[in-house]
Amino acid sequence: MSVGILLICHNDIGTQLVETATDMLGSLPTRVEQIDVRQDDDPINLLNRARRRVRELDDGDGVLVLTDMYGSTPSNIANRLEGRKVRVLSGVNLPMLVRALNYPRLPLEDITQRAALGGREGIIQGSR
Repeated sequence: MSVGILLICHNDIGTQLVETATDMLGSLPTRVEQIDVRQDDDPINLLNRARRRVRELDDGDGVLVLTDMYGSTPSNIANRLEGRKVRVLSGVNLPMLVRALNYPRLPLEDITQRAALGGREGIIQGSR
């Protein structure tokens, strides 16, 4: 078993991150799904979809939910997902996702911490 990953992001951000990570890694070591949130989507319908996806992704080890921006609709939906086996991180970037994908068999708390660290460490100011 392993932790499932759900991305809930604006437009195609989640889809593009998953496609890029797949290209980089060759294949995904755990189950990953995404929900693309559009401006005119109904938040209640999105929440119901997210709840279904969490149930589908949770093989017993939990689900890490990644969103693009805290306080936005995707983040608000993610934070309404109940369960002690759901953890939410906002501010997703490619290093965060790749870090999570590199440790799919860690417990949910540990993979959440590693993903957050990968996201932070992936932000580097250039030399100019």
